[in-house]
Amino acid sequence: MEGTSHCLIFLIFLLSCSTDPVLPVRLTVSPSRSQFYQYEPATLICEDGWTVRRNTSTDTRKQCGDDGFGSSAGSTCTIKTLYPSDTGLYWCESINGSSSSSSSIQLSVSGGSVILQSPVLPVMEGDDVTLSCRAKNPTHNLPAAFYKDGSFIGDETTGNKILNSVKKSDEGLYKCNVKGHGESPSSRISVKEKLTNISDSTVTPGPGSSSVSLPVLLPSASLCVLFFLFLLVQLVVYLYSKPKVMKEEEERMTSLPETSGCSRGNRRKANQEQEML
Repeated sequence: MEGTSHCLIFLIFLLSCSTDPVLPVRLTVSPSRSQFYQYEPATLICEDGWTVRRNTSTDTRKQCGDDGFGSSAGSTCTIKTLYPSDTGLYWCESINGSSSSSSSIQLSVSGGSVILQSPVLPVMEGDDVTLSCRAKNPTHNLPAAFYKDGSFIGDETTGNKILNSVKKSDEGLYKCNVKGHGESPSSRISVKEKLTNISDSTVTPGPGSSSVSLPVLLPSASLCVLFFLFLLVQLVVYLYSKPKVMKEEEERMTSLPETSGCSRGNRRKANQEQEML
């Protein structure tokens, strides 16, 4: 029984170590931006078997295809005409109602004439990010002022603001203003931390060589190895000791009749001696 439990623990451990991480289901939007003008179309696409849902000021977990919310074809949701009331949070949800592994997108629909074009999904730390301020009329680029969390961060004559090598502190709500045309809605920019690489911390590549980026997983890997060795030792000890224990038990059982016979013989001899006296 003890050996069976060890084997079960060992198998569960192997399965847990070999299981790949679950990647989030990706939601994409076309055109690839988070802000739209009123009356523009938009298409949202999930992976097969998933459908688009949203939360807005008037809807909660409303599924694409329901009354007033686009048209659904498989995992594709098409909104032919956007309105400010379509502003909200959009995500993918499986048929069984699970959304734990889905990415989400915040879409804003402007009734005005200025929008801010910015990344829809979180950007990686260290990447360059371009923010584009666009007026509906005229369509060419105009000078614009940019703001982060309500604070002015600069003017750009081309209407484009570049954030170089973004970091976590660059996260926030961004908007822009074009003089004489108005202000855009705010859009959030999220920054994902880049994993520390072994090549960055411990390995210095030689001339002409290229470094291989591997996430630093040494603490968890070490624990896996130690636990694996512990279970292996337990299994070896069990397999080694089992035959020995069985042999000792067998010898003990076979010796019982002999011991009983000797005892009865000694008692009979003692009784005979007593009778002779």
